[in-house]
Amino acid sequence: MRIPILILFFLLITQASQAQLERATRSSMYVNFGRTGANLREFNLMLEDKGLTSMRKSYSNFGFGYQTRFNDFILGLEVLQNAGPKSLFNGYEIDYRSTRFLLNVGFSFTEEGPFQLIHYMAIGAGALNFQMLRESNANSIDRFLQEPQQGFILRDGNIQKSSLNMTGFLTEIGFHTSYDFPIPGRDESLEILARFGYAFSPFEDSWNLNGINFGAAQAGAFFRLGAGITLPDHNFFYRDASIGAHLIYGLNFTTPDALNSNLEENGLEPFNGRPNNFGLKILGFNRSLLYGVDIYNLGLSGQANETMNHTLNSVRVYGNAGRVLFDFRNLEIGVLGGLGYGNLRYSLYSTKKPDFPRLFEEPDFDGYVRSAGLMGKPELMITYALPTNRGNFYDVVFGVHAGYELPLTPYNFFGLPMFKYMANPYLQFTLGIRP
Repeated sequence: MRIPILILFFLLITQASQAQLERATRSSMYVNFGRTGANLREFNLMLEDKGLTSMRKSYSNFGFGYQTRFNDFILGLEVLQNAGPKSLFNGYEIDYRSTRFLLNVGFSFTEEGPFQLIHYMAIGAGALNFQMLRESNANSIDRFLQEPQQGFILRDGNIQKSSLNMTGFLTEIGFHTSYDFPIPGRDESLEILARFGYAFSPFEDSWNLNGINFGAAQAGAFFRLGAGITLPDHNFFYRDASIGAHLIYGLNFTTPDALNSNLEENGLEPFNGRPNNFGLKILGFNRSLLYGVDIYNLGLSGQANETMNHTLNSVRVYGNAGRVLFDFRNLEIGVLGGLGYGNLRYSLYSTKKPDFPRLFEEPDFDGYVRSAGLMGKPELMITYALPTNRGNFYDVVFGVHAGYELPLTPYNFFGLPMFKYMANPYLQFTLGIRP
């Protein structure tokens, strides 16, 4: 079941606008780390039937989130990346990863102040990647393309193609508690937080991959600790400072020409067009200072030959800082500089894999090659803030961002340089809310 993220995003905005509140009181951005209990029951039963040890019954969480408070009403969103425990079997590494995008609504039990206790509910969508792979014997990109088989890769909600491929219906119920510590010389405060509760994948027929249900990889009791930057209401006046959340749609003006040449030389179809780009931007300002985080996902996909498909995917995470150069009424022009992490992954996978347990016994169908490193970018932004009502609870912000991404470390696939693909001008359009 696909979740239309934009519809959910603006549904929550509508709920906020209808709340009988006087003003926005707090906005925050944060990161958190933790663990979730989970038992991949059907897969573990298959392992036990073969006399093998079960996989450990938990997975780790890394989350990045945004939260704004309108008196006692809470609105937020969170991106979670979850990594399962790795197991070794006969030279193969068994591993799973999942991604979630969640929209949160909640209610605070405490008055606005340094301590917060919030009860929240979340709904969203996600993606799951389960794989059993061994090290590749290839020593060149041509050898890999001719013999890619390292094991198997199973995906549901294949975000290697695009972030909009997230699927399923996911929910989360929990509590968020935090305490503020002043930052000397700053209006912002350091927020130390904890989140605990239970994540659900409510539909039994979700997350079925080749005859086995992996729904537990998207569910379980969790506990997470984290830290963030928050703007308490008593530290600023309206328009002096705020933190906003924005959805990104972008155009990256680049093509994988070097890889396409090798694909054609080895009888595979090249990628067509430019990569799509969807993601999340958290942008805060305090007077003329800008700061924030970008997370977005570039994807290309297509059919490689009669029996295989392929994807070329890159995730970018940037920490940004800059200044507002021009601010007149609701129009702002500013510059940003970003430093962050980028990976690049090419996957070549069969469309005709058998079901378990045969797939476990005969796993060699798919393969991938990966590179990662540091990225930097300068950026020019133009935004327009549209007030939503007389109370100015929040603005709807329209933005255009243009810049150039530059790899700061080498990117290559078995010696094939991918620098030109990673270095590119881009144009992004954003739409979001800002208290």
